[in-house]
Amino acid sequence: MTGAMKIGVAGLGTVGGGLCRLIETNGSLLAQRCGRSLLVSAVSARDRRKDRGLSLEGARWYEDPVSLAKDPELDVVVELIGGSEGVAYEVVATALSAGKHVVTANKALIAHHGTALARIAEEKGVTLAYEGAVAGGIPAIKTLREGLAGNRVTRVQGILNGTCNYILTTMRETGREFGEVLDEAQKLGYAEADPSFDVDGVDAAHKLAIITALAFGCEVDFDAIQVEGIRRVSAIDIAYAEELGFRIKLLGIAQRRNGAIEQRVHPCMVPKSAPIASVEGVFNAVHAEGDFVGRIMIEGAGAGERPTASAVAADLLDIARGAQLPTFGISATALESLPTLPMAEHRGAYYLRLLVVDRPGVIADVAAALRDEDISVEAMLQRGRAPGEAVPVVIVTHETGEAQMAKALARIEALKSCLETPRMIRIEQP
Repeated sequence: MTGAMKIGVAGLGTVGGGLCRLIETNGSLLAQRCGRSLLVSAVSARDRRKDRGLSLEGARWYEDPVSLAKDPELDVVVELIGGSEGVAYEVVATALSAGKHVVTANKALIAHHGTALARIAEEKGVTLAYEGAVAGGIPAIKTLREGLAGNRVTRVQGILNGTCNYILTTMRETGREFGEVLDEAQKLGYAEADPSFDVDGVDAAHKLAIITALAFGCEVDFDAIQVEGIRRVSAIDIAYAEELGFRIKLLGIAQRRNGAIEQRVHPCMVPKSAPIASVEGVFNAVHAEGDFVGRIMIEGAGAGERPTASAVAADLLDIARGAQLPTFGISATALESLPTLPMAEHRGAYYLRLLVVDRPGVIADVAAALRDEDISVEAMLQRGRAPGEAVPVVIVTHETGEAQMAKALARIEALKSCLETPRMIRIEQP
């Protein structure tokens, strides 16, 4: 390739503006690294009159981003609009079908349509790149697709949402409850006005779907993920976790087992000694295990203007150099359609917190419910006595099956002495 690489940017929000600033600031450095200059030749955004603090002189302006995707002079279209459907999908599909390379930071789009879009890119001989879609400035995609290309990956897990990690970290450090810390996160700009995608685990699940496809060479299957957010994590759970030697993190976990794929996002207790337990605040981390490399972990800023713009720029440099890799590491036609391992087949240790009436026989009833499902207890905590009053009881189990645990919890909740729905958090060993 020779001459400037002409880029169209659809979406001039936080990341789009950051990308334009990066190209303007580091343009000469980028040209040195890829052998050609990067030129923002066309842009599209809702409000042309808005002052974005950018110099877009010489760039063609499109009111309609789909028209930008059809511009015959562009080499690459960068989609930074967001959303899994509608105009974002149309921009990407149109650009790929027109034989243009596409770079996106849109995790929802790749999580829901990644397999189909990868097939279009392959048919047209162009690149679909999405480093910015997972973990912001952390090179998670390059690590899995390129750095670990010589390995059979056996497991991937990560802290994939900075908002949740900030909330859980702050709850631990301050002893405050979820709602209060969420309000603070919204005021600081770490959480959206509607935080549902973040705190209910959907954002993390989008990212997990993508890295699962990369790690295991399978089709992207967002609907197969078991998703649970952090709304029910309380300050008392975090305090007990500390006492027991754990930290609570929202993890996305995927592994291939018995010819099927297990994908889940939920709060986990991890030992304080585990490297991922020390990832705090708004930072993200991705941990992978390969048959030759062993265990690795990368961490860093998982969102924001500059880290995500950095990831988008890295994809643009690859395209400018002529480097072209399969979207998910192997040919799109070779991606396997693998069955989903049901959550009921998961095995692990569990943390249980019960609120029960303090009277003789209660613990025996709880123990009987666990015994009858063949669940072994590793530790139990009960503080003080309050005859006839409500007291918390915390139980840590040895490894057992999810289905067995569900049956035992149903029996415990049905006890007259049990005053609220038992709280259960899965324990993950590194």
